[in-house]
Amino acid sequence: MMTVAMPIKMRNGKVKVFTGYRCQYNDLLGPTKGGIRYHPNVTEDEIKALACWMTWKCAVMNLPFGGASGGVACDTKELNVAELEALTRRYAYILREYVGPRKDILAPDMYTDDQVMAWFMDTYSTLSSEYIPGVTTGKPLGMSGSRGRVEAAGRGLMITIREAAMALGLDLTKSTAAIQGAGNAGATAGLLLEEIGVKVIAIADSTGGIYNPNGLKMKEVIKHKHAKSNKNKSVKGFPGSKPVASDKIMEMKCDILIPAALENVINKSNARKIKAKIIAEAANGPSTIDADNILYKKSKIFLIPDILASAGGVTVSYFEWVQNMTGHYWTEDHVNDELERYMVTAFNDVYEISKREKVDMRTAAYMLGISRVVDAYKTRGLWP
Repeated sequence: MMTVAMPIKMRNGKVKVFTGYRCQYNDLLGPTKGGIRYHPNVTEDEIKALACWMTWKCAVMNLPFGGASGGVACDTKELNVAELEALTRRYAYILREYVGPRKDILAPDMYTDDQVMAWFMDTYSTLSSEYIPGVTTGKPLGMSGSRGRVEAAGRGLMITIREAAMALGLDLTKSTAAIQGAGNAGATAGLLLEEIGVKVIAIADSTGGIYNPNGLKMKEVIKHKHAKSNKNKSVKGFPGSKPVASDKIMEMKCDILIPAALENVINKSNARKIKAKIIAEAANGPSTIDADNILYKKSKIFLIPDILASAGGVTVSYFEWVQNMTGHYWTEDHVNDELERYMVTAFNDVYEISKREKVDMRTAAYMLGISRVVDAYKTRGLWP
């Protein structure tokens, strides 16, 4: 775990020192891999937890990566572009000896994007005196990024929901979905679910939610959210919809519930009120331990855990890394076909353990992920 101080000259001429973190949790399966987030509430404990999650996520997906995470305590809304670039380049400069395509690979997370990845990669490459795109993933297409990366998290989520529905005998063309979180993962998943026949009846973001029992037409919702005239960039006010509180979406009558925003939104106070048949965790840690016990033992809800449901992003990040390392770049169809193969295989691996051991899907996923890391530890042995 590294904690670093980063002095940056601000636009007012003063120097402000930001605190950054990077945790490389486990590298038994390969170089560590994980996002960086820019948020005022970033803490050391949060970064450690995210790195731990990423370790098991990569193992469940059978990727040749360990787990890592990083972040900077800052408010991006208070930084202009020049300050954001300076912060990113300083972060890259400080971490330069500890990261790399065969050491630790970074990716976007909360309030970071493809531009931040490009700045980090450019700084690292400049300091190394050679072009090294594999130090980051989630880069722009013109900077050795991968096709299909933007939709990856939502596409992976859709695939696991489709597989769960098949396992349960649920007809998706007669099913409804409610989504808490209208960011990239939630919105993309809603759009792709709609394409395979699911009716998305509700979606919410940080400002509130919308509801229409007849379906919301996700393309139009996304267009509304990102319209120039929509200053708040919110789903609120979408024509033909009714307002609904974000927390009420969790208790809405639907077949598929997707928590795609915050941690601990499903807890012992609302778990018994959930009416969905499938919960697909697009966010990290949206369910508490108490909620898990209620959902599985009492409500018999089929829960697809975060380390499986949200693994589409890191899987296509792996594909981007492979393309960077080989210099051979794939078509979007090839990326999507490979993502399909990885997600279906991982779902079936976890589901088989769940059935064989008579445990819930989260327990099964951890059994699979941890066993793969343990096997690597035993096989590699101890260096004298």
